[in-house]
Amino acid sequence: MFQKEDNTFNELREKTVMRWLEEMTTHEDLTIKDGSKVTLAYIESLKHEIGKLERQSALKDFYLKKAKENK
Repeated sequence: MFQKEDNTFNELREKTVMRWLEEMTTHEDLTIKDGSKVTLAYIESLKHEIGKLERQSALKDFYLKKAKENK
């Protein structure tokens, strides 16, 4: 009945961008090299923030469901 969402395109796109950024960290131009490193760090911080928000949302959903059951 419930199917897992197909994220094949998004995963492929993410892997391609990450591979390209990794390649750019070896570029001879300092601006490109440092810019790609900063971008990779920013993407990691965004992933961390998304995970944190998802955990908070799950916790809120748990307590809202529990409060609804107690009514």
